[in-house]
Order: sequence, then C-alpha cells, then structure tokens
Amino acid sequence: MASDDVPLFRAPMRSRDDDVADGAGVERSLRHGLCGIGGRLASAPSSLAEAIDAAVAQHDDRLARRLERFAEVPDGAYVWTRDVDGHFWLGRLGGPWRYDDSEEARSVDLVHVRDCRWRPEPTDRSLVPAAVRATFARGGRNWQRIRSEVGADETAELWSR
Repeated sequence: MASDDVPLFRAPMRSRDDDVADGAGVERSLRHGLCGIGGRLASAPSSLAEAIDAAVAQHDDRLARRLERFAEVPDGAYVWTRDVDGHFWLGRLGGPWRYDDSEEARSVDLVHVRDCRWRPEPTDRSLVPAAVRATFARGGRNWQRIRSEVGADETAELWSR
C-alpha cells in the first residue's frame, strides 16, 4: 500500500444500461465533484441498508455487494477514471455514500455517489502508473481496487504535485 496508507481504486463510472452513452457518468462526475456506481432503484432509499436491500430485490446480489464495497471505501482513497476521449483523471473520495435521485443522475445511471475531489486537469498518460493503465486496459464496468504498491505510491506522488 502507498506510503500514506491510502487505497487505490479504478472507477469507470460506466452504466450497465447500454442505453446510457459511454462517458456520460464520468462527465457528470467530473462536473459535479462526484464518484459513483449505477443501479437505479424504484424509489430513493433513506439509508445504505435500505439501498442494499432494494438492490437485491430489484437487481441482484452482485449490485448489493458492489454498493456495500463502494460505501465502505475510506475517505481520502485515490480513484482513477477515464473519460470518453481516453484521458485519465485522478481524484480522492471525501464523504459518505448517498443516493442521488435527481433526473440527471438517473439519466446517466450514476445514482450511488460520494463526493470526490478531482484534479482540475487530466493526468498526462505518460505519468499514469502502469498498474492503473493495465487495470483500465482489461475493460469492464466495475468499481475495482487496484492492488499495486508501486501504483499506489506513484499515485500519491502525483496527487502531491
């Protein structure tokens, strides 16, 4: 783990709903200082426990587990995402899980959110840690822990610049 003991995550913020345009969730997240995952619910839950129960009932156990893992990540964790143009963005989580029931959040299926402080500009690809690039190269739509001590150290170094 990084010298400052902060975990590192991949946050593609890409809906499992194929009707949602690629990049829409990332664009909204960068604009509003958010990080999140999809999984629209029929009505806004009042708590994480209610959201997890609704996720099981309306989707499946996998969404419920993803939601629980996302909510448990400590504040200050580093997150990487990539926009539709392939640019890498580095951020840090800063706040608890909440359900965003706004029309805009529902339209891009990024309803389970946390505050995230993103760097103001994308990171030059040559500076993105190899472990981060490799994780994104594998593809997928899942929120994912990046287990690379070197990648975490390089990310912490980038953040401190």
